[in-house]
Amino acid sequence: MRRWHDGIGELLVEGREETPVTLRIAASSRTRARGLLGRDGIDGAMLLTPCNSVHTFRMRFPIDVAYLDRGLRVLAVHTLRPGRLGMVRVRARHVLEAEAGSMAGWGVVPGVRVSVVAAGAAQGRRKGRNQDSGPAC
Repeated sequence: MRRWHDGIGELLVEGREETPVTLRIAASSRTRARGLLGRDGIDGAMLLTPCNSVHTFRMRFPIDVAYLDRGLRVLAVHTLRPGRLGMVRVRARHVLEAEAGSMAGWGVVPGVRVSVVAAGAAQGRRKGRNQDSGPAC
């Protein structure tokens, strides 16, 4: 089992790898608890890991929520308005959050697999040196 760390990276969507999405990784209990609270929006997405449920209490904007399994395959995608409690997904190990409407544009739908590139690997990939798209650890 891989150990994730807080940081920045890129989200790649199966079939759309040419258009990476800026990603914030929230792996510590403190950053997962804060999530998107207190923000007016987000550029890109946030990955909460480990996580299988979210809420939008005290949030200022609606969000898309994608529940991911261990292999980063999308199990379900929902839009939550502020003040809502998302369902617990027993098979989910990670949750991806973004501003409402974003995920449809990125092609994040149930059944699709996503991958995460750590910040250092993402820079190398852009320069053509590193094609590894493994999870950030």
